[in-house]
Amino acid sequence: MKNEDLKGFKRETVEHITNVMKFIFKIKSELSKRALAHDRSKFESPEIEIFEKMPPKKERPAYGTKEYDENSNKMAPAVDHHRKVNRHHPEFFENGISGMNLVDVNEMFSDWMAAAIDHEKNGDIYKSIEVSAERFGISEQLVSIFKNTVKMMENEIRRG
Repeated sequence: MKNEDLKGFKRETVEHITNVMKFIFKIKSELSKRALAHDRSKFESPEIEIFEKMPPKKERPAYGTKEYDENSNKMAPAVDHHRKVNRHHPEFFENGISGMNLVDVNEMFSDWMAAAIDHEKNGDIYKSIEVSAERFGISEQLVSIFKNTVKMMENEIRRG
């Protein structure tokens, strides 16, 4: 390889790395905005009036159970509104998860992780992933990515 070619290669590689950084920072910026705005609709009507009447999370039924569905049906106006105005819910889109982008999917997954922690008595992120996979028609490939991410997060949590 000629020295001039190496210079060109180095320049092209730096340009590539810079472009990758721009895209990662853009996604990071969008995720930061989502983190700050997550579930804000729960503080507005019609959600707040209904959600304020719910029992504490530790007393609520586990996701994917008949009792969970019955509870959600009792709060239908709030739940329906919440799903219609928040992009991190597949119901926001006509074609469900297929309408989402990576930022939407990341917020949805983060929401699932937090919900599993919130429901300490009966929360199970792996079960939540399986229930949601069936409910929303999530591919096995994406299910595997979710599970791999849970494992990564568990390792990070253990390291402190």
